[in-house]
Amino acid sequence: MRTADFDYDLPSGRIAQRPAEPRDSCRLLVLDRASGQADHRTFSDLPEYLRDGDLLVVNETRVLPARLNGVKDETGGAAEILLLRERYENAWECLVKPGRRLKPGTRLIFGDGAMTGLIVDTLDEGGGRLIQFSPKEGRFLDIVHRIGEMPLPPYITEPLADPDSYQTVFSRDERSAAAPTAGLHFTPELLDRCREAGARVETVELDVGLDTFTPTPIVSTPSTFEFPATPPMRST
Repeated sequence: MRTADFDYDLPSGRIAQRPAEPRDSCRLLVLDRASGQADHRTFSDLPEYLRDGDLLVVNETRVLPARLNGVKDETGGAAEILLLRERYENAWECLVKPGRRLKPGTRLIFGDGAMTGLIVDTLDEGGGRLIQFSPKEGRFLDIVHRIGEMPLPPYITEPLADPDSYQTVFSRDERSAAAPTAGLHFTPELLDRCREAGARVETVELDVGLDTFTPTPIVSTPSTFEFPATPPMRST
């Protein structure tokens, strides 16, 4: 089997730009493995296909508003940061844009001075950066919540009207750079109906990261990475 066997054309007009409302009203394709018959249903019909002893595993990770827009201290040139993982207190592994101009030693300013960031090192994989953030006042995450944006995948081009619509109803720990999108269509009521059908619902914590934004592994080359769509940035 080759990965090319899974290639297919997806017209851009078929990519939803807004969340389904209500969440469980999206389409559900059901394939009968025995007969090969495919039925077109809605996600709210899921409990009809569950039986006693079935197991549903949901990912409790929550999305951090991980995209930060700032400027370089010396030149005022625009800088875009995507938080990936905290290595130690207020020091994060990040992806940066424009990468070639953001070298170790560069100081960045975010939120009109609410926080600064010093690029400490270049990461070995994918051209990322290690950035030490210094809030002017308050906690780092409080500032991120105030100035950060939800990092939508590049195929979502419309602005997100409600950030909570990009969170699952069972999300808890806020650590991911992207949502576990397969779980976005569950509602509390639908989960209750799944349990009533006999299914057991268990949880895991699996952080969603860079792979959402790039079709190739991070270990290839920095040029393969695509930031979520943003307006053009001025850079000096």
